[in-house]
Amino acid sequence: MTLAANVRTHKLSQNATLCGPGYNQMAPDSPAIEAMTDFSHVNVVSIDPGASINDANARMISRGVRLLIVVGKAEAVEGLITARDILGEKPMQVASARGTKREDLTVADLMTPIGSLDTLYLGEVLNASIADILNALKKLGRQHILVEDTDPITGQPRVRGLFSATHIGRLLGVPVLGFDLPRTFAEIEAALVN
Repeated sequence: MTLAANVRTHKLSQNATLCGPGYNQMAPDSPAIEAMTDFSHVNVVSIDPGASINDANARMISRGVRLLIVVGKAEAVEGLITARDILGEKPMQVASARGTKREDLTVADLMTPIGSLDTLYLGEVLNASIADILNALKKLGRQHILVEDTDPITGQPRVRGLFSATHIGRLLGVPVLGFDLPRTFAEIEAALVN
């Protein structure tokens, strides 16, 4: 059947397989850029610092992410908040210290502020391997790390993307669940060796 001058439909081949995102094809020396969530291609999931932590958790669940970029006025990055920040012990500790209820806390109360965020520069990421990124995450004791570059139009720094241990695990076919970072890294490293 011809749809247009240069386009025709065909029946699916009997021996067709499903194309995936490279499961089990990564190795420690694979280019790191292949595992980066690139915000020039994927919409970043963000939240206002004044939002409630319940709203932040709901946004994470609805968008299937475990991290939100906290964005204030003029789209300025103010920090980030993770599922661990919301679902771990931190909310109860902060609420108790302030004499308030957990549900009264906002994103700003629990987020990691911009001054405390470690990043990688995109230029260095382009020359890095998956093993380099995993080592950086392990050294920081974090599940995520942001990638920074320079906006070619404004010349200003911008958050270009991020690396997530969970995403790297998925690319390797490793089920990464929970907040046990040492176990997460051990599972990912085992998958890289196999």
